[in-house]
Amino acid sequence: MTDDNGAQWAGESSELRAARARMVETQLVPRGIACPRVLAAMGEVPRHEFVDPRLVGEAYSDHALPIGHGVTISQPYMVALMTERAAIKPGDRVLEIGAGSGYQSAVLAALGAEVFAIERIDALVAPARARLDRLGYGAQVHLRVGDGSLGWPENAPYAAILVAAAAPQIPQALIDELAPGGRLVIPVGTDAQELRLICRRASGKPSLQADGEGSRGFSEESLLPVRFVPLIGQG
Repeated sequence: MTDDNGAQWAGESSELRAARARMVETQLVPRGIACPRVLAAMGEVPRHEFVDPRLVGEAYSDHALPIGHGVTISQPYMVALMTERAAIKPGDRVLEIGAGSGYQSAVLAALGAEVFAIERIDALVAPARARLDRLGYGAQVHLRVGDGSLGWPENAPYAAILVAAAAPQIPQALIDELAPGGRLVIPVGTDAQELRLICRRASGKPSLQADGEGSRGFSEESLLPVRFVPLIGQG
């Protein structure tokens, strides 16, 4: 493995390496992904290691892929967009909801984050753990089975939270676990979903309900329409 945009992995073919470079050049850059660190991380992490072996030939295509149990690995552009808008810095403590096969966790680790990843489907967790360990990202990723809508309060607060499932409304638990100045990137809605960026203000307690001055303690920005599996949980 190397840690630049031309990362190479043991046993990786030149075709797969070239496909990953094309993914960055043709899917991400033309659609506005501009952060050099995000582009380098997307160019480093071998997405083909996180998909069904029968779908390796589609690993760098511009769409989501099934990983079993009714869930998918997200489209590369969506992973890059959510990561860029979360503004991850080296050393950031980051919460990820919906770890799936571990791909987003690996991208966050490649950016230097300490990742706390939650997956509700037990059968996905052990393979994701083994994959992350084998590829060298395991030391930076804490992974567990749980209800993502409740977050992981024992390790809060988080500089960023990324959610890979759509909530009917923003869970208060996730807002509570954001550090002051932290960013939450989450799809919201049921039939019609939109990706939102929530930024906690540097002071004051954030709440879904406005205070007496009309402030909820965070700003909110709609990014684009999306389609995610639903966030299932108590929150």
